[in-house]
Amino acid sequence: MTTENKILTSELKDQATKIMAQYDQPRSAVLPILHLVQNTYGCITCEAETEIAALLQMPIVDMKEIVTFYTLFRSRPCAKVEFNVCRTLSCMLRGGEEIIDHLKEKLGIQPGEQTSDGKFGLHLVECLGACETAPTAQINESYVGGLTKEKIDQIISGKTK
Repeated sequence: MTTENKILTSELKDQATKIMAQYDQPRSAVLPILHLVQNTYGCITCEAETEIAALLQMPIVDMKEIVTFYTLFRSRPCAKVEFNVCRTLSCMLRGGEEIIDHLKEKLGIQPGEQTSDGKFGLHLVECLGACETAPTAQINESYVGGLTKEKIDQIISGKTK
């Protein structure tokens, strides 16, 4: 029985096949293919998990374990601006808790949530490896250290990045 792929279009399937050709075992291509799908759609839906698992000839339970293990994969689209704030010791000692509280108040959301308009998301993450500039956050693809309430306000208003 053949099922129609809604996520893995012929173009994406061609790209995935090229990725798979780089590995001895198809399953070894799972992470790059998950990145490909997430970069295309913004997240990995259950439907995407099913189609990728079928393509890689792996059990769906294994696919779900991979997607839920790695925090870089999302099951829903991310916000336009994602604040990933370090919550580990160095950042907390240098004012990280105040930054988190300020973001919660300013955005009206809790960690793990995004604003109703999808513009901002807030997440607490483990060490970002920039302890010397604590408190630090990854904002989309950029790392911003030395965070202050004023710097957060500028980022939110779009006057800096």
